[in-house]
Amino acid sequence: MRSKLNHFFRSKTASFVLPFLATILLFVVWEIVVRVFQIPQFNLPSPSSIYQAAVNYSPQILANAWRTLVTTTTGFLIAIATGVFLGFLIGYSRIAYLTLYPILVGFNTIPKVALVPLLAVWFGANEIPATLTAFLLAFFPIAVNVALGLDTVEPEMKDVLRSLGASQLEVFQKVGWPHTLPYLFASLKIAASFAFVGSVIAESVASNGGMGYLIVVASSNFDVPLAFAGLLALAVLGIVLYGFFVILEKYAIYWAR
Repeated sequence: MRSKLNHFFRSKTASFVLPFLATILLFVVWEIVVRVFQIPQFNLPSPSSIYQAAVNYSPQILANAWRTLVTTTTGFLIAIATGVFLGFLIGYSRIAYLTLYPILVGFNTIPKVALVPLLAVWFGANEIPATLTAFLLAFFPIAVNVALGLDTVEPEMKDVLRSLGASQLEVFQKVGWPHTLPYLFASLKIAASFAFVGSVIAESVASNGGMGYLIVVASSNFDVPLAFAGLLALAVLGIVLYGFFVILEKYAIYWAR
């Protein structure tokens, strides 16, 4: 019996079944607690009322979720391109490391929510501030992890390839790039969540649409079930994007497992 349980816990089925069961259990306990203690809906809505709000406002939720997904994905793609470029530059160039890395660290310490009003003044209350905020939050972990991956390549491997006549580009193709991929995918899964956080922050402060805007409007109208429905929609979007990179990592760097 114990061997069967151990085999189940190590199987791929368990990675889907256990989170699903845990989520169902959470919602059941949540529903029971709200009903037993008679918690007002404007304080903590029950899962059933959240579901009803999601059904009633499904067109608005879908439209705003799509806008958030587009702005997040756009900012995230820009962050990937910028982060990979800066990471390679910092990882391969000592001058770039000494010059750019302190600037990146200093810029990353600035709370991005403080930049959103400025972005709204410069670009208006539209998709651009959300896209830029998603980019600003996502590119730093990508750049740092790519630089770390290049910096941790064993010098002996580089020396062997150079002794065989390999150029700097060939050393990068044969050693640097494959060695960096696990670090890159690890940073992508983290940065994807950061990108969603950035978009929602900007939408809640300076936007005329998106899930952040929807949640703020629902909260101001004391429609807490709708606000919770928006939060759950964001959770689903984040899980989907995270799962996409998990699957992509599985097939792109299967040799690393």
